[in-house]
Amino acid sequence: MTLAKAIRTIPDHPKKGILFRDITTLLGDAHAFRKAVDELTQPWAGKKIDKVAGMEARGFIFGGAVAHQLSSGFVPIRKKGKLPFKTISTAYALEYGLDEMEMHEDAVQPGEKVILVDDLIATGGTAEGAIRLLKKMGAEVAAACFVVDLPDLGGAKKIEALGVPTYCLVSFPGH
Repeated sequence: MTLAKAIRTIPDHPKKGILFRDITTLLGDAHAFRKAVDELTQPWAGKKIDKVAGMEARGFIFGGAVAHQLSSGFVPIRKKGKLPFKTISTAYALEYGLDEMEMHEDAVQPGEKVILVDDLIATGGTAEGAIRLLKKMGAEVAAACFVVDLPDLGGAKKIEALGVPTYCLVSFPGH
């Protein structure tokens, strides 16, 4: 089974005209989940990656597994107010407005090499905010890695314009 076939498409969710790419079916398929983690990890095998950062919530699943495979630390990037220690925050663009995300102020050290991992990139607003946070702390963001890319929405190009290479396993047309 290919990774694309392991991802369920739900038409008209959350609104008419949207094709929602549901990765829970991939997560529930042990072979597909392992394949996705292996493919996200492969470009970094044998390279020094200090931390893997994952965005709430599905980025925690993939990012934690990738960090384990690379013997790297894991940095959770969460919605505002969810972390218990001193944080730094940034606003990021949503489809209709702004939201904020945070990470602990001691989560990364200047010069550490970090990869950002999430399940999907659409418009890129959340990933852009996470990259700003990491760079603000002095991290070197080596790449942003995603299981699914929706290239018609331009998020990967937005991240690459920030000087951060993107690595995506599966692309689906549309939104």
